[in-house]
Amino acid sequence: MVQSLPHGPAAHDPVPLDPRTAPVPRYGDASLADLLPAVAAGQGVPGLSSGLELEPADRVCVFLVDGMGWELLAAHPGEAPFLSSLLHTSRGGTGQPLTAGFPSTTATSLASVGTGRVPGAHGLPGYTVLDPATGELMNQLRWQPWTDPYRWQPYPTVFQLADAAGVAACQVTAPHFEHTPLTKIALSGGSFLGRLSAEERMDLAAERLGSADRALVYTYYAELDGSGHRHGVDSDAWRGQLMYVDGLAQRLAERLPPRSALYITADHGMVDIPRDPDARYDFDHDWELRAGVARLGGEGRARHLYAVPGAAGDVHAVWREVLADRAWVATRDEAIELGWFGPRVDDRVRARIGDVVAAMTGTVAVVATETEPNESELIGMHGSMTPAEQLVPLLEVRT
Repeated sequence: MVQSLPHGPAAHDPVPLDPRTAPVPRYGDASLADLLPAVAAGQGVPGLSSGLELEPADRVCVFLVDGMGWELLAAHPGEAPFLSSLLHTSRGGTGQPLTAGFPSTTATSLASVGTGRVPGAHGLPGYTVLDPATGELMNQLRWQPWTDPYRWQPYPTVFQLADAAGVAACQVTAPHFEHTPLTKIALSGGSFLGRLSAEERMDLAAERLGSADRALVYTYYAELDGSGHRHGVDSDAWRGQLMYVDGLAQRLAERLPPRSALYITADHGMVDIPRDPDARYDFDHDWELRAGVARLGGEGRARHLYAVPGAAGDVHAVWREVLADRAWVATRDEAIELGWFGPRVDDRVRARIGDVVAAMTGTVAVVATETEPNESELIGMHGSMTPAEQLVPLLEVRT
C-alpha cells in the first residue's frame, strides 16, 4: 500500500510553485486542436482555420499512436528508425512537436483532435470530471455514468464538416470503438471501418485514401499506451511496442497513393512514477489532502478537486503547501484565466473544472489506493503540463 507522507515544514518546506509559471499548451498554432482544422482547410472545407501552417494535400491520413510522446520517441531511435528519420528537420525530416492540451489525457486529446476545439470549448477537461447536473464524477473515457453525449459535447466534428463539404472522411480503427460515446462526439463523420488487425488497418487506411480525389482518413493504435501504463516506458515491453508501431507507420507510408500526406501524431506522452511513498501521495490515506474535498477528479498527474461548500480557499491553500514545488496548484478562476484549458471556456464547461486544479511536476502523482485501486497501480502516467507529457510528434510523409 502507498503510504502518506509526513507532511509539514519539518518534512517538506520548499516554496510553492507559482501557477503562472506552468508551461501552458500552445493553443492556436501548435496544439492538437489545430491539426485537423489546418488539414481540412487545405482541402477546401469552409469555416475552418488554424494558426498551424501545413502544406495543403488532397488526401490526408492522420495516424494517432496513443502515448507516443515527442521526448519518448526522440530517446529511442534504435527502436523506431523510421519514425526517427522523420523527427528532426535538421536531419532531413519534417517533424515538429505539438502540445497535447491540458490535461494531457486520451479523452481530452481525442476530443481536441476530432472537434478542432480546445478543452474549454469541447468540454472534456479531464479523465474524470464533475457532471454539474448530477453532482457525480463522470469518466469521459469510459463514459460512466451515462450522460447524453451530445449534451456533453455539442459541436460538430471536423470529419462531419469535411464529409458535408464533399471530402471522403473515414475512421479506420478497432471495431469496438464504433459505437462508443467518445467516438460519436469526437471522431465520427463519414464512414467507420473497424478492423482488429493493426496491419489491416494500415492497408485499409491507404486504400481509402486512394478511393476519392479528396479524402480525410483517421487511424489509431492504442497498445503502446497500455504497455506504458502497465510496465512503464523504461520497460522492454514498451520498447517492443514502439518497434511494432515503427513498422506500422512505415507500412502505411509505403502504401500511400499519389497526392497524399500522412501525419503521425499522438495524444500525450508519459512518465514513470516510482513505487516510492515519496513519489505517490495517497489521497485516501492523507488527511491534509482530503480535508474539504468532496470529490477527487482527474487522474494521478492532473487532479480536479471539488470542494465542499465554503472550503475551496482552504483546499487551495493546503494543496499548495503540501505539494509545494511538486505541482502547479491553481483555483478554477486562475486556471481559466491563465489559459490552461484554452483561450476560452464555455459556460457549460466551467463547473466541470475543479474548484482547485493540481498539475504535477517531476515524477510524482496523487493516487487514491482505495477509491481508484487500478489507476493507482499504474507505473506510466500522464496528464500534466511537463514536456514529457505535453509534447507530441507531428511527423509528415508526402507523395
